[in-house]
Amino acid sequence: MQTVTSPELSRGPDERGKGQRLRPTLQAAFAAGRVDLHRCRRRSVEREGRPVGLMAGRRLHLPWVLSLLGVLLMVETALGARGPSTGAHLSPQFPASGVNQTAVVDCRDVCGLNASDRCAFIRTNPDCHSDGGYLDYLDGIFCHFPADLLPLAIALYALWLLYLFLILGVTAEKFFCPNLSAISTTLRLSHNVAGVTFLAFGNGAPDIFSAIVAFSDPRTAGLALGALFGAGVLVTTVVAGGIAILRPFTAASRPFLRDIIFYMVAVFLTFTALYRGRVPLAWALGYLGLYAFYVVTVVLCTWIYRWQRRRSLVYSMPGTPEMLSESEEDRVSSNTNSYDYGEEYRPLLFSQETTVQILIHGLNPLDYRKWRSKSASWRALKVLKLPVEFLLLLTVPVMDPDKDDGNWKRPLNCLHLVVSPLVLVLTLQSGAYGVYEIGGLVPVWAVVVIAGTAVAAVTFFATSNRQPPRLHWLFAFLGFLTSALWINAAATEVVNILRSLGVVFRLSNTVLGLTLLAWGNSIGDVFSDFTLARQGYPRMAYSACFGGIIFNILVGVGLGCLLQISRGHTEVKLEPDGLLVWVLAGALGLSLVCSLVSVPLQCFQLSKAYGLCLLLFYVSFLIVALLTEFGVIHLKSV
Repeated sequence: MQTVTSPELSRGPDERGKGQRLRPTLQAAFAAGRVDLHRCRRRSVEREGRPVGLMAGRRLHLPWVLSLLGVLLMVETALGARGPSTGAHLSPQFPASGVNQTAVVDCRDVCGLNASDRCAFIRTNPDCHSDGGYLDYLDGIFCHFPADLLPLAIALYALWLLYLFLILGVTAEKFFCPNLSAISTTLRLSHNVAGVTFLAFGNGAPDIFSAIVAFSDPRTAGLALGALFGAGVLVTTVVAGGIAILRPFTAASRPFLRDIIFYMVAVFLTFTALYRGRVPLAWALGYLGLYAFYVVTVVLCTWIYRWQRRRSLVYSMPGTPEMLSESEEDRVSSNTNSYDYGEEYRPLLFSQETTVQILIHGLNPLDYRKWRSKSASWRALKVLKLPVEFLLLLTVPVMDPDKDDGNWKRPLNCLHLVVSPLVLVLTLQSGAYGVYEIGGLVPVWAVVVIAGTAVAAVTFFATSNRQPPRLHWLFAFLGFLTSALWINAAATEVVNILRSLGVVFRLSNTVLGLTLLAWGNSIGDVFSDFTLARQGYPRMAYSACFGGIIFNILVGVGLGCLLQISRGHTEVKLEPDGLLVWVLAGALGLSLVCSLVSVPLQCFQLSKAYGLCLLLFYVSFLIVALLTEFGVIHLKSV
């Protein structure tokens, strides 16, 4: 039996005394039946002098890039691998044997306490502590906002949540995905392999990071399951139905059947893991192995299809000259059907830019020509994006293999050699490694700045502004890592805010995942797929629906659990939030079965009626899920 150390015994004498003084108040509140959300909003919160500053002692559970780079994983282990999960908290039903301890109270019960007890409850109850991120949102709500300003606090948190979703979208679209594309081009991967690996990772980055962060703690595992299942239901009903409504089309039979069968297997695996309540190492490796098998299947199916097509063309038209390769077709089409409109805006007299001008131009996120031609709504959104884009331009290099110079900007790229490694150490494990002092004298961040400055100086004097260096492709990997950790940090804050809102409104993590987190992470897919459908590519948009969610669920669950197991855990515990999780999993399975049966019966003709039925299914599912969350639909107690 695994021994779990009591959080009560790990505190100092002062904190244990505070917890013992608080315990009679909690018991009296529960006995009097004062656990009421509405009373929580009416009561005032006692102000304390501690600010909601950066959480210097917090460490992040989500260095996902360590799985891609074994070197960083060894560094993490060498600097101190973590012991048992901090999220493996005690429960009244399963106390640790041989330890005198008090059960951890559910953090959502804080709203039923007196105003003078809430702040101490938040700060002393381990169930209210977050194991990652920079800000303590629960401490901000209950220790720095009085009850009459609780709506203001919630509104500020909601705005910050929306802005975090904006940060995720900008980082993934303009920095993460371009560097992934550059890496796939540098490695000379085929379009199919790149599409189901690197590009799928780029498109699903917010979902993957949110899932990995949430799986780092059993208390928020329901948030990951709700987000993955909720996004699956949303994409397979709302997005797929919207595409069919915008432009009815005939789906490709073999890719449709392949993708939906693989996704059903992934959902079944997750449903089984949820039923067992744990994910062992073999199960986590099985998720990743299934995705590798999916990639191999996609590549083989594409190769067989092209071979059959080439063979049929040869037999039907023997006199036809040999078919061009994909790259040759692309070159021919680009040379004959394209026109570089940028030539119209190039000056007649060329003047070479100075180093300072190149730096200023590289850090400018605003295109004034585009600004004048856009609408007011686009300008307002651009104003919100400007601080984020400027910070990302300053810290994340972007390599563009389609440009002649590969987007080489000597002064800016040399500055990246100093700033990007600094961002890496300050965002990895929420800055825990950056502030670590080597020998008790020099912090890690100072060593990184000194080393980066030396490399930047050598690069600056050894290169020119016009010609990129031979190792310029390494900047794509540096930009990949830096943008990934920016997304990592934003996803961690998203999960912490959603959990804080769940505490305030007494909502389960599952309902937050299937609504706010799923909607926020899927909004980009919705717009991009609808745009593709309106432009006349409904089959491409429909294929993207299933390809993305297969990657998200298999890699999100598999990689998230594997990272936790790599820190010394034997398995990852899952704590489902009651009936709602099963309603969510059942709805996703039912939608997939309906599509698997109905689409072939329609001869793969997706009409507007089919799309309307999918939208109606999602609305019905959402109503049932909310009724289940608020107790209207429940299981009868025996």
